[in-house]
Amino acid sequence: MIDIRLLRDDPERVRAAIKAKKAAVDFDRLLELEVRRREVITQIEELNARRRQASKEIGARVQAGEDPEEAKAAVRRLGEEIAAAESEQRAVIAEFDALILTVPNLPHETTPLGTSEADNREIAAWGEKPTFDFEPKPHWELGEALGILDLARGSKISGSGYYVLKGAGARLERALINWFIDVHTREYGYTEILPPFVVNSKTMTGTGQLPKMAEDMYRVGGMTAEGYVAEDAWLIPTAEVPITNLYQDEILEAEALPIRHCGYTPCFRREAGSYGKEVRGITRVHQFNKVEMVKFVQPESSYEELETLREQAETLLRRLGLTYRVVQLCSADLSFAASKCYDLEVWAPGMGIWLEVSSCSNFEDFQARRANIRYRPGTKEKPRFMHTLNGSGLALPRTVIAILETYQQADGTVQVPEVLRPFMGCERLGGAS
Repeated sequence: MIDIRLLRDDPERVRAAIKAKKAAVDFDRLLELEVRRREVITQIEELNARRRQASKEIGARVQAGEDPEEAKAAVRRLGEEIAAAESEQRAVIAEFDALILTVPNLPHETTPLGTSEADNREIAAWGEKPTFDFEPKPHWELGEALGILDLARGSKISGSGYYVLKGAGARLERALINWFIDVHTREYGYTEILPPFVVNSKTMTGTGQLPKMAEDMYRVGGMTAEGYVAEDAWLIPTAEVPITNLYQDEILEAEALPIRHCGYTPCFRREAGSYGKEVRGITRVHQFNKVEMVKFVQPESSYEELETLREQAETLLRRLGLTYRVVQLCSADLSFAASKCYDLEVWAPGMGIWLEVSSCSNFEDFQARRANIRYRPGTKEKPRFMHTLNGSGLALPRTVIAILETYQQADGTVQVPEVLRPFMGCERLGGAS
């Protein structure tokens, strides 16, 4: 949530940010509500002062032996006016609180302005696109031939957008998850978290998924005697949601920061839509696994921490020997909650496209305000909102796709990246290992 003071002090900056992110916000109405909210507060304060004065008038008239009924009637009228003003205040605050949640975070000054993903900027790259002396196959052909990927049965048991990994395919994904977690915890000092995979609406609102992206999320419900009832429960779209909200409504001491957590979870998203090559195979699915890195830091260090976060995600790709590029997102392609974001895209030679496997974002204090996560800079200082960041480290199954397509051999086997061999217990998938 943006700082409400910005609406009063610099509304045009907020309006420009909304336009830059191509967000749908009734901003004029929001400004009207902010003005009316302050007017009603002043009105109630003035009415209460007048009622206190009228109440004193009752006592003065009684002491003077005069009829107090006129003063009593004035108190009653003022009470009715106060009740009406308080009712309006509740309505204004409710509408304001709902509308302010639709305002996106402001892009950082270093975020390029743009109107679509075409305006994103490639700022770094690593590795060379692999070449083959045979026609490279896409992962769905490789996986089916090796008996490690079953798209048909995934669709049969769950519907479109689901898949099954078998044997060495399941072991490969598990090996990646274990290796990612080991690197983050043992080398980078993250604390591993295994959170619930179901969260409530307050938690989804805290990180910015609600209300904007409700249609893209899976809500949990059940059958009752009255029929289907939706519960206050949602399947998580990413580990960012439960891990960031671990500290909702808490005040931490400055000495505790930075806090660095990582965690594996499945991720559930209703959106799977795109056209062209990305529809094939397991590139866009409704359920996938991901290891997430989440940071809680003091504002002064958050952009330094963003660069470190990005470097940690890049290191995984380099150690896997996968060709990748770093893209800084423009304002229009930036997520609702992010102020600045880097996407790491890996090259999939069988498909001939770049695939995003990590997004590293700084949310500044946007999520902290929504989730009420604060820290106390000093013993006698007022609590402040901290900055939160997160980055995929890394997302599956696209990392699996890149490995299968990059390390495929002419005989149909796939070499296992060296860093994964201790976890896999083999050097290749298919053939003699």
